Formats: sequence, structure tokens, C-alpha cells
Amino acid sequence: MNYSRQREVVLDTLKQNVIHPTAEKLYSIIQIEYPEVSKATLYRNLSQLAEAGIIKKIDGLENSAHFDHNTCLHYHFICEKCGKVFDISEGVAHDVVQKAEQETGFKINSHEIVFHGLCRDCK
Repeated sequence: MNYSRQREVVLDTLKQNVIHPTAEKLYSIIQIEYPEVSKATLYRNLSQLAEAGIIKKIDGLENSAHFDHNTCLHYHFICEKCGKVFDISEGVAHDVVQKAEQETGFKINSHEIVFHGLCRDCK
């Protein structure tokens, strides 16, 4: 992937906002400092970064995809009250893929685990 200043802005902003933002939220943050970055540029760069494995696109949390700069294996927790998304270590279910493959005979290439409930602040 060739260097792009706008791609760098998108990635740096995502790294600085570890709230697992949607593209719309990320766009509103970027516009404060970089109003020249268009929505089309943002979406294109998010897609390219996700396809390259540099960021993670998280589908299924809400109607809109969220984006995460942390590409290490981990799970997510969504607070049903405030809507914040938190990371949970893969250690809570470190052998879930192996167990699922043994039980089903499937070959699992990827998986997502999302927990729902109330965060510390909301409970």
C-alpha cells in the first residue's frame, strides 16, 4: 500500500480514539482538524486499511460497522446503556475455536465474540 497523508490521518485518528468508532463518528472527529478529508476519502481509506489487515472492521455491533486499530485477537463488550464498546482479552475463551472445531468438525477461519450488558459505570 502506497503512502497517503490522508490515510495516515485516518489511521492516527483511529489510534487516538480507541472507542471503536463508526465511520461517521470518525469523520466528525477528523473534520475538526482536517476539514479537507472527505467522507469518500475516509470510507475508501478505512476499506483499504481493513483489507490490508492494518485495522479491523467490526460488523454486527449495530447497524453501522465500527473500526478498531487493535488487530490482535480479542473480543468486544457493548454496554446496552451508554453504547460504548470495550475490548475483552481473548484469554477469557482462549480455546473456543479448538473446542468448536472438535465439536462440529468444521474448519473455522475467523470468529467474532461480542458480549452485551452494562459497563462498570452504567451498572
